[in-house]
Amino acid sequence: MKVLVACEESQEVCKAFRKRGHEAYSCDIVDCSGGFPEWHLKQDVTPLLYDKWDLIIAFPPCTDLAVSGARHFEKKRLDGRQRKSIEFFAQFLNLDCKRVAIENPVGIISGSYIEKWFPDLAAKYGLPAKPTQIIQPYFFGDPFEKKTCLWLKGLPELKATNIVKPEDRIYYESGKSMPPWYANAYHLPKEERARVRSKTFTGIAEAMAEQWGGLT
Repeated sequence: MKVLVACEESQEVCKAFRKRGHEAYSCDIVDCSGGFPEWHLKQDVTPLLYDKWDLIIAFPPCTDLAVSGARHFEKKRLDGRQRKSIEFFAQFLNLDCKRVAIENPVGIISGSYIEKWFPDLAAKYGLPAKPTQIIQPYFFGDPFEKKTCLWLKGLPELKATNIVKPEDRIYYESGKSMPPWYANAYHLPKEERARVRSKTFTGIAEAMAEQWGGLT
């Protein structure tokens, strides 16, 4: 298969498909950190979406879309960032490609938020769009929590491969809690912190390559 992994600098998914003999390429506007620059397309992904691909897996930036950042939404509505991010995400929903998977955390794509604040975009792109399934890294052998939504076209839902117990959450005096792997990234510089938190866990990448790479 010829596979495009959009908005991926870690190359976790790209490498999983390459390991199984597929012609896979990661694409991002930054250099890759996965160790295989020859498989990385450093550019805006949009022009590539109109090439012929057997499968496109997209990880559009979630900074302006995830509900975890809701306290910043008003500012992002006003300065145009949120509109731009919604449109970037939505382009993947309407691709002329036989098989498409889009990954994002729980966010505004599936709720009534866009209908309220961006009714023109809701009408243009058919939003809200409920995810096909929600998965966790601990379904696939990595003992971590990271609720992940998948919007799928022409693909079966991912089946759990190795369900394990996730690590215990850290609880704070405020009553809030979070997974240790996520909390431990706080000490990192902002850009590195975002990179660590957005990286696809190996088990999910392997499941994508194993379960979707064999389709005909």
